[in-house]
Amino acid sequence: MQFKLTTREKSELFGEGVATVILLLLLNMSIFVIANQEIARNPGLAAGIFQIKLSLSLGPHAIRLWSWGWVFTVLMLLVDAFIVYWRLMRRYRQMQLRHVISELHYIASGHFSHRIKFTLDGQMQRVVESVNALVDSTINAMEDERRIERSKDELITNVSHDIRTPLTSIIGYLGLIEDNQYGSEEELKKYTHTAFLKSKQMKSLVDDLFEYTKVRQPSLPLSIVKIDLGAMLEQIGASYELEGSKKGMKVEVSVPDEPVFMEADGEKLARVFNNLISNAFKYGRDGKHVYLSVKQLSSKEVVVKIENDGEPIPEDAVPQLFDRFYRAESSRSRETGGSGLGLAIVQSIVERHNGYIYVESNAALTSFVMHFPTEHKNVVRKPANAERRTNE
Repeated sequence: MQFKLTTREKSELFGEGVATVILLLLLNMSIFVIANQEIARNPGLAAGIFQIKLSLSLGPHAIRLWSWGWVFTVLMLLVDAFIVYWRLMRRYRQMQLRHVISELHYIASGHFSHRIKFTLDGQMQRVVESVNALVDSTINAMEDERRIERSKDELITNVSHDIRTPLTSIIGYLGLIEDNQYGSEEELKKYTHTAFLKSKQMKSLVDDLFEYTKVRQPSLPLSIVKIDLGAMLEQIGASYELEGSKKGMKVEVSVPDEPVFMEADGEKLARVFNNLISNAFKYGRDGKHVYLSVKQLSSKEVVVKIENDGEPIPEDAVPQLFDRFYRAESSRSRETGGSGLGLAIVQSIVERHNGYIYVESNAALTSFVMHFPTEHKNVVRKPANAERRTNE
């Protein structure tokens, strides 16, 4: 929308122009009278002007083309026109600025959805665009702050709930022991063992919470070294062979013949792979295999997959898998002692390495796919199809 002056502002601008013209005419007349008097009093000056007039005349009859009065008038008109234009433009800019300030006051009064819609010329348009951009960034910052506050409240609520459940059981069983409310030595051992298991569950939750808050801190430095991903996956796969055989699942590792190097924090990256493999064992019900693989997509990007052929993840649960404390099957997670923070930790570590992760799950395979830059200073951009698979 083009900027338009109000009727009152147009009147002000017209009055400014008229007043300026009148003042300039009075000034011109004063200068003309003073100059005329000086020429009349000074014969030498008059003779010099006459000689200039002759030199600027044409033809043998010395036709006079001008007089000094006409030259003065033309020069003054040009100067006056410039001054009038300058003053009116200056006044016009002030009116534009007044409108911008009025819009700013309106936004500052609480109308944060309002934006300056009119367009101006030149530098003033850059001011309008900067104001709109500043308001947008401020609103985004406020929304982020509210979102962070809500996130903190949810975190406290979820942690309190998840800690209270095992803590209540521990207090209950220890209370029975304290009050000698057990019938036999075997029952005492049962109560003690149950309290011990609940204590381990609570410790696991606290450890996961500590790890999650630690990896979410951007200021926490990573110990970046050059890692052979193929060798790391083979080593991790071998460490899970015994556990896999107990659960009736076989760990298979597929790596290229050539080494696949990337710059990463080895300890944090191992935590990612361990979490995903443990999840495959816990939740890949009826599965027989866990597949680990790595592939070099380019000189700047590698992809790592951890897959299992167990029961697929429900389609409506996939977008929420990386949310804190989310459990696709809450009853089964409680049975396995899951804190609901494992995948949130995985995503945080992957993003700290400037990569991204998403999930693909169907009747054949459930795949956790991770893309990493080979150099830590680079950033791997997430494509649109990956955006739809995972929740940021």
